[in-house]
Amino acid sequence: MTINQNGLFVQSDQGRSYYFGQDLYTFKAIGEETGEAYALCEVIVAPQGGTPPHRHSRENESFYVQDGEIEFQLDDRTLVATAGTFLHSPKGQLHQFTNTTSVPAKMLVWVTPAGFEKFIVEVGKAVNSQITAAPPLNAKDLDKILTTAPKYGIEIIPPPPKQ
Repeated sequence: MTINQNGLFVQSDQGRSYYFGQDLYTFKAIGEETGEAYALCEVIVAPQGGTPPHRHSRENESFYVQDGEIEFQLDDRTLVATAGTFLHSPKGQLHQFTNTTSVPAKMLVWVTPAGFEKFIVEVGKAVNSQITAAPPLNAKDLDKILTTAPKYGIEIIPPPPKQ
């Protein structure tokens, strides 16, 4: 595989967009365009949005917060990241992020090597026109996410049972 020798130019309103839960993922670069070296997406994390605890067995994942405030868990550490903060989670590390505020937050997510974007394409909801509010995540959607994740080397840690 070779990297596109013409380079990439993706403007702010361009990219492939998908809702994953409440959050909007817009891919600026995907593996097909980078020789599978990396994928880059912009994520708008809705208030109270984010991910459950999970780990990737194939990719390293890095985050650059552009706007707002996002709480990250990296193994047993909880960190609050504001605009300008960079975090890196190597493959195999348990991590999650949550927007604990009442306003959307925005960050760039860079995965190396590429591949994670294929998971989002398979389980997310494509945005084919004007971006509106995220459709609700129902039980069928959640089941699809949980059953599809292992295909992409992603382990999602379910919440502990309520007592």
